[in-house]
Amino acid sequence: MIQSIKSQEEILQKLGITELNAMQVAANEAILEHSELVVLSPTGSGKTLAFALPLISLLDAAVSELQALIVVPTRELALQIEQVIREMGSGYKVNAVYGGRAGAKDKVELLHTPAILIGTPGRIADHVRRENVDLSNVKTLVLDEFDKSLEIGFEGEMREILEALRSDTKKILTSATEMNTIPSFVGLKSPVVINFLSEQKPEIKIVTVAVENNAPLETVHKILGHVGDASGIVFCNLKDSLEQVSDYLYDRNIGHACFYGGLEQIDRERALMKFRNGSCKILLATDLAARGIDVNELDYILHYELPNRKEEFIHRNGRTARMHSKGTAFVLKHKNRSLPDFVKSNETVMITEQKEVVNSQWDTLFVSGGRKDKISKGDIAGLFFKQGKLEKHELGVIELKIDCAFVSVPVSKSAALIEALNNVHLKKRKLRVNLVE
Repeated sequence: MIQSIKSQEEILQKLGITELNAMQVAANEAILEHSELVVLSPTGSGKTLAFALPLISLLDAAVSELQALIVVPTRELALQIEQVIREMGSGYKVNAVYGGRAGAKDKVELLHTPAILIGTPGRIADHVRRENVDLSNVKTLVLDEFDKSLEIGFEGEMREILEALRSDTKKILTSATEMNTIPSFVGLKSPVVINFLSEQKPEIKIVTVAVENNAPLETVHKILGHVGDASGIVFCNLKDSLEQVSDYLYDRNIGHACFYGGLEQIDRERALMKFRNGSCKILLATDLAARGIDVNELDYILHYELPNRKEEFIHRNGRTARMHSKGTAFVLKHKNRSLPDFVKSNETVMITEQKEVVNSQWDTLFVSGGRKDKISKGDIAGLFFKQGKLEKHELGVIELKIDCAFVSVPVSKSAALIEALNNVHLKKRKLRVNLVE
């Protein structure tokens, strides 16, 4: 049963947002007025809120069927959008489905039909085939980062999904780069285009760093020492090269996390969580992290390997210069090897001094209680202050999930906290507390 449906004003107040940016205002108005819309805006500009706010306004509280479908290219983007919509507290049920977890778990959650369903093309198409999801009443379709879904080979599943929709379904497409062509199977006739790519162009300083003695790993080491305690992503094209960088950093006791498609979903989520809360300063990633992941503005991007396409170069750099912020992208320049035309470097430098890489002074603790146990962030904070004896400045980010929570704490206090809090009771639940490696 849907309860306490909130207005846009109430949702923004709950999110602590005083006003929308220009792109969000334009998108909000256009989505409510037009049946076909393409929204082009840089990474980090707030596209999720731009389509989620009007999407909720279009829902009918009296309808019990699925009313809105959001299709995304990656699991991480599905989870991110689900989290944003849940935090909005609209009163409507929302679920995310994606590969990497048991389909049976999806089926149980879908027994109570959500008003909004978010998912990857493959998993949504599979549920449609199995008749776990009925798209016949969907009135609004969002294709977020649509170009990426096609690029990673989901055209067949996208066709299936679109064919299962009503002919009058409102269609909203979003991207952080220009779309050269939109495939005819999407069925757009005369879409309204909102283009904020030039208005919100981020300020990125691209620095090429000379690779000496054909030793790119040593150059990466020098760059990481050069940036100090800054947070950034080191991008690799392949899992094998990512593992080479990881092994090199591990041998030198340089803290980092890894994020790529071959990891189990729980490992991918924990890598991003540690990176978000500051207990890990360096994330090694493939282009899976170039878009659709929920991380704050970064200090730098380091291209250990350059992508083959300009679009992915733009998306990678977009992680460090979001909205109107500034960012630095480091590019390795190998001797006798030219850079692609899309790399317009501001300067070329040679880093000769090897400074020590600064590791994070924070750890992440796992707590085995979450929202389903009626546990709030305030409850966890109180536990760490009272029984853990932490000072306020020693409690870092708390991420509350359905069945657990993650808390960042000083490295110097983590062992004592585990001993003090493991097996204590909170809201009648016995908690397990341990270190996230």
